[in-house]
Amino acid sequence: MNVSAFLPAVCGFGFLLLLLNAAGVESRQVQGGYHWYTMFMFGDSFVDTGNLPKTSRRSALSRQWHYPYGTFNGGRIGNPLGRFSNYLVQSDIIAQMLGRLEAPPAYKRTMKHYCDQSGMTFAVGGSGVYQVPDNLPTLAKQIYNFKRLIKDGSITKWHLADSVALVAVSGNDYAHAANSSDISSMIGLIRNVTDGIAVNVKKLQKLGVKKVLVNNLHPVGCTPWLSRANNYTVCDARANMAASFHNTYLTESLSKTKNVHILDLNTAFTKIVNHGPREGSSKLSKRFEHKLTPCCESFDPEGYCGQLGNNSEKLYSVCTNPEQYFYWDSVHPTQAGWEAVMKQLHKPMLHFLTQNRHH
Repeated sequence: MNVSAFLPAVCGFGFLLLLLNAAGVESRQVQGGYHWYTMFMFGDSFVDTGNLPKTSRRSALSRQWHYPYGTFNGGRIGNPLGRFSNYLVQSDIIAQMLGRLEAPPAYKRTMKHYCDQSGMTFAVGGSGVYQVPDNLPTLAKQIYNFKRLIKDGSITKWHLADSVALVAVSGNDYAHAANSSDISSMIGLIRNVTDGIAVNVKKLQKLGVKKVLVNNLHPVGCTPWLSRANNYTVCDARANMAASFHNTYLTESLSKTKNVHILDLNTAFTKIVNHGPREGSSKLSKRFEHKLTPCCESFDPEGYCGQLGNNSEKLYSVCTNPEQYFYWDSVHPTQAGWEAVMKQLHKPMLHFLTQNRHH
């Protein structure tokens, strides 16, 4: 599988602990300084916590279940978690910001007729708004699964009373058009994708989700997948311009929808990885010695981190200090990268979540 067809997309965050009062009325309380939310994650690999199948034979779609994924320190064998990072992903970091240890359990790894009190992750690595390669569940299909669990009672009013959803669409819909020179067609595709995100956000709200967080599109031109051609020295300006169009149309599509907050990944990423003369020099940027070079790099530009040859030989290299790298592989940040991104977005996110909250 061509790794360029696997732009992340990514998903997730806090959780909620609902406490019933003596009269049986659902209520939320602050525990240990945190207000517990029930979180539901939708989208792609930025927030997937294990929904893709775990297979003995590794591939681009199962690599997250194999070494070196899940290695907190590149120098030791860790415990692969089904996440596309060296350890934790965006949804885990947000969950920790809201008082949890990690993101909600994956839908595919949860027993039938059960929903954890922290919520559930429906996101699937590699998916998008529209049908992508490998017949992965689209955003709409993920929401259909969510709706089905509401109908059968697995997800109850108790779960929805103070719920927050995250929608992470990180570029998989555009992978096949990455080299297209037809600007008008690309703009049309971007509009369709952003309108599709807006439609699905409204579906979630109609199903009872109280607040929705939506990732905007990160500067895809700065991913190692695209900066590799320039020896990881500069970002691809054309791809970043497409991301800017996406974000403009996304803001427009969601402008009249209440209880929605856009997580500005684009600005947060750019402040760290952009190599412009006056950009990328923030304190957070200086934290990373390697901003565009991935910690785990495949030898073949069309290969993937963790790939093995016919004789099980490694077809990749992996660093021993992932905390000094912003990117883990060709498209996904390291845990340290996600922490630096979400640190910038923490305060406005909390402000949004606490607005008009009833105790």
